[in-house]
Amino acid sequence: MEIGRVSAIYRYPVKSMAGELVDVAMLGWHGIQGDRRFAFRRLSDNGDFPWLTASKLPELLLYKPFRLDNNSADPTPTHVRTPNGKEYELRSYELREEISKRHGSDVELMNFKHGIFDEAHVSVINRATVQGIEREAGRGIDLRRFRPNVVIETDNAELFGEDRWVGHTLVFGEGDRAAAVRVTMRDERCVMVNFDPDTVERDSEVMKTVVRLNENTAGVYCTVVQAGELRVGQGVSLVVLRGFALKSQN
Repeated sequence: MEIGRVSAIYRYPVKSMAGELVDVAMLGWHGIQGDRRFAFRRLSDNGDFPWLTASKLPELLLYKPFRLDNNSADPTPTHVRTPNGKEYELRSYELREEISKRHGSDVELMNFKHGIFDEAHVSVINRATVQGIEREAGRGIDLRRFRPNVVIETDNAELFGEDRWVGHTLVFGEGDRAAAVRVTMRDERCVMVNFDPDTVERDSEVMKTVVRLNENTAGVYCTVVQAGELRVGQGVSLVVLRGFALKSQN
């Protein structure tokens, strides 16, 4: 059954840096093309999650990756604009040194073909959920705080309606080769939702509201079951029938 439409699409070329709002994106087996393919690794951390994120350096959110030649066929960024307006090549010594100084410890840039993800390749949130959190928190909330890949505008205003999608499949568009994801789990939130994406000003009431309303979850994580194109305005259908099978992408 059709539940709504794609309202916005985001990709985040460098983990924890600013995202890009796009009208069209290719969804591959490892998420949106160009999403989180780069990350800065903390050289002093030998643990399972050595990546530098905004939870440790909020100012990362203010760095804006971009491609200098504006080649839409290749989403890989070539440069980064810093909070102070300087522009460095993504792989440059200067950018690495600046971020290392801000963090207070050395980092290095890593490039991963299949991306660096916390839980799953695709995150989805319902616009009604963000609007409901706004009402309950008593303030406007930029949905970019939630770092979604796909924002869906549903036909009803149910708060946290995504929770009921877990275990089912979302299909984007129509036809045998429509992009599709399996919803695997609710998205447990971290302190990043407290940071304004434009100023990194902290507002702890956002996370407190999510904790109070829905056990600190908002939105869902998904895995790709069929590659294809995502497009703003596409219809989104929820497949709940058992045994439903999509054709494989050749």
